[in-house]
Amino acid sequence: MNVNKKLFMFFSLIFLVTLLAACGNSAIQSNSNSESSNTEESTEQQGENAGEGTIKVGSILPFSGVYASLGKDLSDGMKLYFDSVDWEVEGKTIELIEEDTEADPQIALRRVRKLMDQDNIDILTGAVSTAVAYAIRDDVDTNKLPYLASHAGGDDLTRGQRSDYIWRSSFSSWQIGHSMGEWAYENVGEKMYVAAADYAFGREVSAAFKDAYTAAGGEIVGEVYPPLGNNDYASYLTTISGVEADGVYGFFAGSDAVRFVQQYEQYGLKDKYTLVGSGWLVSEDLRESIGDAAEGIFASSFWDYSLDTVENQEFVAAYEEAYNRRPTVESLEGYDAARVIVEAISTLGGDVSDPDATVEAISNVTFTSPRGTIEFDKDTHHIIQNMYITETVIEDGRTENNVIHTIDSVQDPGE
Repeated sequence: MNVNKKLFMFFSLIFLVTLLAACGNSAIQSNSNSESSNTEESTEQQGENAGEGTIKVGSILPFSGVYASLGKDLSDGMKLYFDSVDWEVEGKTIELIEEDTEADPQIALRRVRKLMDQDNIDILTGAVSTAVAYAIRDDVDTNKLPYLASHAGGDDLTRGQRSDYIWRSSFSSWQIGHSMGEWAYENVGEKMYVAAADYAFGREVSAAFKDAYTAAGGEIVGEVYPPLGNNDYASYLTTISGVEADGVYGFFAGSDAVRFVQQYEQYGLKDKYTLVGSGWLVSEDLRESIGDAAEGIFASSFWDYSLDTVENQEFVAAYEEAYNRRPTVESLEGYDAARVIVEAISTLGGDVSDPDATVEAISNVTFTSPRGTIEFDKDTHHIIQNMYITETVIEDGRTENNVIHTIDSVQDPGE
């Protein structure tokens, strides 16, 4: 064998080995792709299986904008309760899909349509703004989507715009305003002045207060409605200071409440008129900003941090352990809404495929909440609950609310 022939055979052998190696790598790579493909297929199948065992709860809340803090507290309250049942009911996994409404009705409507059309949710909850709740009302009703309103309090949602598929576990404007009327007449005096933020909810709450107060025998000696988001109440407070009255009923929330209460004291009205209002005037998340000016205010609410019940103490302890901050009334609303949903699913044995059966199950839910016993009015679809009168006092160098009176089982008249 000559040298050239030996070289040819040597390089041929190298080429063959290289070719086999290449084929081997190709085969190995092919198997890997196949395994990967099989894994993806398996994952998809698992997803489908998981979907069959999953109940999807859509939640529309403001996570940005002026009501962002309320949305977060509602969300945290819901998650706290779902955590307590390990996100499972009757063998079904609860999947919570949250959408940011930005408190904008049109944005909220798009989010709800996405939840219905793309996510195929089984139950809808949430809405802080009443305008948002009204905006989505027709889509919810037309599509027969069970909807549990967990905050928005506009009266008409469970009155003129009532739907077979809409139930409310939070409050109505009427409950907030009306509950203070008779108490104010009996405990403050016969003449009251009304000051409230000029928007739908402020007007509704004030109207309910006036109805109850005058029905009890009181007289409204004047009214003023500063714009929402007002910074300077000087002109309004100057007007009020010139009237003969025993007290002032005020409805303000958020930063408006902080400024109104502080300026009420600065302009000398605190020493002249007893200030009463809704719970948002002296809420848990505002009193530190308000300071001592909140002392002496009487307010009506359906829950307070200070409620001395086993259920409330357990709720407060669990919330503070989970989030390292006090719960607010919105935290309570989210917690209770999650429990209503879980109780309804449990009654149905985990089958929420029939929306009529689902809302029927919601209508029958009743339990002892941290706020007291709650149940639904089957005519109005609105919650029946206790209302509480609180007094803000100074304890250990900070303001605290104390519950001083309970109005049992307050039921919205529905008209």
